[in-house]
Amino acid sequence: MIDAPEALEEPDRLEGVPHPRETSRLIGQEPAEAAFLAAYNADRLHSGWLLTGPKGIGKATLAWRIARFLLSRPLSGAESGPSLFGDAPIAPASLDTDPNNHDVQLVAAGAHPRLFVIRRGHDEKGRLRKEITVDAVRGIKSFFGLSAADGGRRVVIVDSADEMNRNAANAILKELEEPPANTTLLLVSHHPSKLLPTIRSRCRELRLSPLTESQIAEAMPAAGFPAPETAALAALSGGSVGESIRLLSHEGLHLYHEIVTLLSGLPNFDRPTAIALANSCSSKGADVRYTLLLDLILTFLARCARTGLLGEPSLQGSSGEARLLTRLSPNDRAARAWADLTQELSARAGHARAVNLDPSGVILDMLFKIEETAAKHAAATV
Repeated sequence: MIDAPEALEEPDRLEGVPHPRETSRLIGQEPAEAAFLAAYNADRLHSGWLLTGPKGIGKATLAWRIARFLLSRPLSGAESGPSLFGDAPIAPASLDTDPNNHDVQLVAAGAHPRLFVIRRGHDEKGRLRKEITVDAVRGIKSFFGLSAADGGRRVVIVDSADEMNRNAANAILKELEEPPANTTLLLVSHHPSKLLPTIRSRCRELRLSPLTESQIAEAMPAAGFPAPETAALAALSGGSVGESIRLLSHEGLHLYHEIVTLLSGLPNFDRPTAIALANSCSSKGADVRYTLLLDLILTFLARCARTGLLGEPSLQGSSGEARLLTRLSPNDRAARAWADLTQELSARAGHARAVNLDPSGVILDMLFKIEETAAKHAAATV
């Protein structure tokens, strides 16, 4: 029920990493799994589930684990009627499934008749759309009709629900309001506050947590990315495996070190170094570096604001970072100033990307605003 992965780009696949449907192991999200299992074993399975948390921490992987689990198990007694011999099935203790199970193999192949996946589609030229349209959702009607004859449980995955446009969201809402029997809808959401309140109210939420440093250290090799600097990755990724992979794949740790080294000179910094850093994003093919640099500058500012409120961070994103953050943001007044600047520059960065402003000019503007804020704080503390 999904596009052939070899034919079209998959919007829910991270480059260089197995697709969530191919990932059998999920690290660090035991509480969310336990909550779902408790509902399943109690025959109180909601028809709609909202899987929330920061991007890249395993929400899609959990959705596919749940799908494999549900599709490979017979309906429970409450759903299928009384057992002929009155024997109660043994309650499962995990979402693990047998890879040799026929249903599990169909899920892995993207060919299970009782699984429907809703995600961004492609336009006439084969390019990914920027949102999930109502056309991607309309197929759910025929899916319910065709799969009903099978008699087993049906599962729908929406990844991600945040990408649905208004019409698509309303179409999903109708299914949540009157779900067919034995159907489970799994909505992956990085920003649930952006969803329709009525969608949120009709789903049970499974909140996933950012991973700890030790969990990042365990998860990265499992994804095929040995990571020696797990403390820095955990600090800069916010506990996200997906973000950690992006940092490693595009030399993000080194880039963050450049930022910290440059800003260590505040309330003034070296102009030639700042210009060189900004110009490194203007060359052909530097779009990924530009986006990453914008994000890392905003990460630094957010960490600066947090330091003024909570004190020196326990994990450093780069050598000397903790000392610099403590110097720039020694108290809550400084924290507020850095938080305000983070919000301002985040809005500017979003606008710059939307209208394709010159990357080097955008980066220099951000750096000068940081310098201006640091100078004001230094003058105020004299």
